[in-house]
Amino acid sequence: MSTLDAPLLPEGRKRCSFWAFGFWMSVWSLIIVWGLIGAYFVLRYGLNQTNMDDYFAFGVWIVVDLAVIALGAGAFFTGFLTYIIGKKELKDIINAAVIIGFICYSGAILMLSVDIGQPIRGWFGFWHANVHSMLTEVMFCITTYLSVLTIEFLPLIFENRKLDEVPFLHHFAHNLHEIMFIFAGVGTFLSFFHQGSLGGMYGVLYARPFAFRTGFLIWPWTFFLFVLSAAATGPCFTMLVVWITQKVSGKKLVPPNVFNLLGKISGSLLAIYMVLKIADTLYWALVTSPKMGLTFWEYYREGPYGFWMVIAELGIGGVLPAIILLIPKARQSEFWLISASILASFGVTMNRFVFVVVSLAIPVLPFEPFASYLPTWQEWAISAAILGYGGIIYSLAYRYLPVFPKEVQLYAEK
Repeated sequence: MSTLDAPLLPEGRKRCSFWAFGFWMSVWSLIIVWGLIGAYFVLRYGLNQTNMDDYFAFGVWIVVDLAVIALGAGAFFTGFLTYIIGKKELKDIINAAVIIGFICYSGAILMLSVDIGQPIRGWFGFWHANVHSMLTEVMFCITTYLSVLTIEFLPLIFENRKLDEVPFLHHFAHNLHEIMFIFAGVGTFLSFFHQGSLGGMYGVLYARPFAFRTGFLIWPWTFFLFVLSAAATGPCFTMLVVWITQKVSGKKLVPPNVFNLLGKISGSLLAIYMVLKIADTLYWALVTSPKMGLTFWEYYREGPYGFWMVIAELGIGGVLPAIILLIPKARQSEFWLISASILASFGVTMNRFVFVVVSLAIPVLPFEPFASYLPTWQEWAISAAILGYGGIIYSLAYRYLPVFPKEVQLYAEK
């Protein structure tokens, strides 16, 4: 138990020594330093420090961006289940979901500030909005939802042992808790539209038959599939992070029934998503693509992005975790529950990679070559910086804030 920062630690909760925590934080800090060096090169010398070109206007940054936004959806969906649907048992994990969502969304925006090349002009998108672009709606909703996540995060910050002694902050945090259902509803609304528009953007690309989809009225099927995939896999990622926290800390932080409930809900949504995703893929392969002059196998005739990706995304990262999560005995097994969470997180990441990179790699004209893309170290460094950033924010929150309400009770029972 640390003595240097003991007055700041949550009351009744044990933490590692200050020096052990300092070493832990130094590891994450080194990752951030590597990312900052990469960001310096990109901002100083331009996007020629990357391997993006006229073929690949989007690269690994957008893959990571879309992936963390999907995985961070555990915040909005868990909040929806807790405050709107009334699943009160999820209050034991909602704080962790909000922190993870805040990290994912703020990290994505930080990375995008490098991607646009001139972050000091980032406000142009708001002042000179392109009202015909889905990305405008995405930009507005993501930044607004980050504000919602910040508001949801504030009460937990003010419950820090020292801050809670300030009467104004104590009452402010309490009042925010009382109206949190409003922010949960707003967050659900904003998340639905920006998750959907990220997918819808690809579904309306007439010049890219690999991504193009038919749909309902003005919305391509990818609009709805992106929303459903995020809602299904976001809670899986939340469970995965909390499980890692338990293993690293050696403590029981969340009752098993919470994991079981989230696993059941995620499994049901993932199963629905896979049925619709497979149906969409078959219709695209057998009807939509042939109408546009390309057969299914032409997309995989060469290059590293072969048919194995379909098996990896839909089979290993989709159908398999859905089956595991739908089996009650499997959900009660820590091994199978976490394995399914890992596979589901992998599946949604693979889905975003396919739409971002493979859509651009596959030629649309018979005389065009198959393009390939390999990120530079600067791109990898900036992408990895999100991991370091997330590790620092989450570690600080766990150490100094009462993130898990049942931690003391579960520790006593143990």
